Amino acid sequence: MLTKSLSLNLPISLSAIAEVLVFIGLSAVSFAIPFSLGHPQWLVGMAVNVCLFLAAIFLPKKFILPLVIFPSLGVLSRGLIFGPLTMFLVYFLPFIWLGNLALILVFKTFFSRANYFFAIAFSAVAKFLLLLAAANIFFALSVAPKVFTQLMGFNQLATALAGGAVSWLVFNLYAKYKSRNNATA
Repeated sequence: MLTKSLSLNLPISLSAIAEVLVFIGLSAVSFAIPFSLGHPQWLVGMAVNVCLFLAAIFLPKKFILPLVIFPSLGVLSRGLIFGPLTMFLVYFLPFIWLGNLALILVFKTFFSRANYFFAIAFSAVAKFLLLLAAANIFFALSVAPKVFTQLMGFNQLATALAGGAVSWLVFNLYAKYKSRNNATA
């Protein structure tokens, strides 16, 4: 019964095995891109946001929490995206996790009620506002340097919007593949 209610919130229904495989793939990519690629930050951020949007589309909520956390752990493990500023990232981890969670949950909510791009915009703005507010508070309290207001501000909005656009392409490719397979079956 619980699994059925979780599946009802998904735009796409996958088998249990497919869900696990998608989860493993998105988890690996969401950690590996920040860990192995490192730079440029806009590309890494966009790729991570693609994973977050695809998780919102293909996975039930029970799989979301690790995907919220893995990307920032990849960045922290690598320690290169922020270079000497990596130590400040530790202060932002809970807010990054909340921002990623907000992106997924807001997208899931609006995806079922509005069109794809509207859902992308609302979820990207939710993540952006949360991270920008945290960065401004940390800057005002002299906890983090001013550069974090940019890194956690409009950069986050741009990479979330770009990641949403790429996820739309992936979603449409999947939909075409699925409809082609259903037509031949």
